[in-house]
Amino acid sequence: MESLPASPEVVAALVENHRRFLAFVERHVGSRDVAEDILQDAFVRGLSRAGQLRDQDSVVGWFYSSLRNALADHWRRIGAERRIFQDADAGVEPSVDPELMRTVCECATALLETLKPEYAEVLRRVELDGIAVKEYARQSNVTPNNASVRLFRAREALRRQFERSCGTCAEHGCLDCGCDGSACR
Repeated sequence: MESLPASPEVVAALVENHRRFLAFVERHVGSRDVAEDILQDAFVRGLSRAGQLRDQDSVVGWFYSSLRNALADHWRRIGAERRIFQDADAGVEPSVDPELMRTVCECATALLETLKPEYAEVLRRVELDGIAVKEYARQSNVTPNNASVRLFRAREALRRQFERSCGTCAEHGCLDCGCDGSACR
């Protein structure tokens, strides 16, 4: 089923309520930056489905429902990330194929330069240098939770850069990477 474009009235209602939506999300996550990211993603997803609304008057309530779903997704991701870090802090090593690690696309280090400096730094320190997230947090003078969130966002930003520059190898792995690396330079 093809999605219809959102009507100007729907878009106007969403824009008019932007501050209320942002305040709602910020109350639930405690961070303006995180709230802005969640709201932006919800706007993108919501606008792609807003053309299906039959009752234009219900757009604000419908969007609050979408925001509640986005918040639930956010906290699910955070919970999964915390479990990963707890395992890492407890010394539980994930099973990683050494051959896969050796054959990862060389684009990764070049793509780090396209990220925000703090994202590139956390990925270099934690993923490449292998320091613990808690140690990175201490060295960077941020809380461990902030460092975990920054690492999560950095990974997501790097994933998006992979998708933009390397295409399907970002989805299916770099073992059969067909990119020549020129998009990463």
